Amino acid sequence: MTPEISALALRGLTKRFDRPAVDTLDLTVHPGEFYALLGPNGAGKTTTLRMVAGLLKPDAGAVAIFGIDALRDPVAAKQVMAWVSDEPMIYDKLTPLEYLEFVAGLWGIEPKVSHPRALALLASLGLAPHQNERCEGFSKGMRQKVALAGALVHDPRLIILDEPLTGLDAVSARHVKGLLTERVRAGCTVIMTTHILEVAERMADRIGVIVAGRLIAEGTLTELRQQNGHTDVSLEELFIALVDVEAAAA
Repeated sequence: MTPEISALALRGLTKRFDRPAVDTLDLTVHPGEFYALLGPNGAGKTTTLRMVAGLLKPDAGAVAIFGIDALRDPVAAKQVMAWVSDEPMIYDKLTPLEYLEFVAGLWGIEPKVSHPRALALLASLGLAPHQNERCEGFSKGMRQKVALAGALVHDPRLIILDEPLTGLDAVSARHVKGLLTERVRAGCTVIMTTHILEVAERMADRIGVIVAGRLIAEGTLTELRQQNGHTDVSLEELFIALVDVEAAAA
């Protein structure tokens, strides 16, 4: 039997600024999995994801995306993944539809493919009524949804999201969560950081907790409860207990 190729495999990933931000991190995300990476502020979550996305060069370690060495062949890796930051970066003078068609053109996608795909993405995110309006007047939530649609227009196999729900109203958040759920059901892999622990509790197949650049706990919610002897607590209570224990040991 052929062994499964991980959607994401990090081995010894390291990045130091004035102190270690990511400390020889090993992490594996399986194909078709929704993985939530949690941790307090400054834990190394965003730094980790920026290295995976090719936006930051690691000091040491390896990053493999569906078997592609992302450090040696970043272009091939980027073709199968999408990166969505917590601060949407889009072109204000374009409409959502124009923006998606522009991004699709950069990927070399034929208009006959990209146009219906763009329309479907905008509709699923509740942006269809605004698809021909310039983005310059959009709220942060609308801009975040446009950025997400743009990241998905090339149909990536791995979606990397850094705090995608921060600042979104309930309707916008529901659209984003719905689209991500649909993608996972279709076989896509999602890795997401969030401070909204209820979202991670409801949506994630597995959860990793990172503190000071190191993975201190990982598993399904049930497994995390069993590992830590708390069988009936919420993820929020479990997370606080894990972080407090790690802080006390530091």
